[in-house]
Order: sequence, then structure tokens, then C-alpha cells
Amino acid sequence: MKINKNLAISENGFCLNPVTGESFSINPIGAEIIQLFKAGMTSEKVVKELCTSYNIDEATMERDLYDFVNVLKHHQLIQADEKN
Repeated sequence: MKINKNLAISENGFCLNPVTGESFSINPIGAEIIQLFKAGMTSEKVVKELCTSYNIDEATMERDLYDFVNVLKHHQLIQADEKN
């Protein structure tokens, strides 16, 4: 996944898309997911990282990540990368 490079996220979860001017509030795990994608991790690596960090099963994490990524896509904050 590729995060919009201009996306700004504050420490308290305030997210601003300077391209559209829209702002959002995200929870700490959502902010962590965005940071992992910004660091260049694939969806598969993000799932494994979060499963380890939060002691959650892989199927649940994949489903939750899929839902979150769709919300990000809807708001034009992320785009699918053919390699990921």
C-alpha cells in the first residue's frame, strides 16, 4: 500500500489530507498502521507485526486491516500498490 505522501498525522490521532482539506480522527492502532505503511511495509508484514504486538489471530487482523484500508482508500489517503 502507498500512503498519500502529504498526509499529516499528529501525535493525538488528528489526520489531515492537505490535498482535499479533509481532516479525520484515528485511533492509535490506525495511526500505527499508517506509520507501518509509510515505512514501506506490505499488508502481509503489517498483519504479522500487529498480530505479534496485540496478540490477535491472523484472520481477524487481516479482516480488520482490509476494512481499515478500504476506509483509507475511500478518503483517498492510500492507494494499492501492485507489488503489495
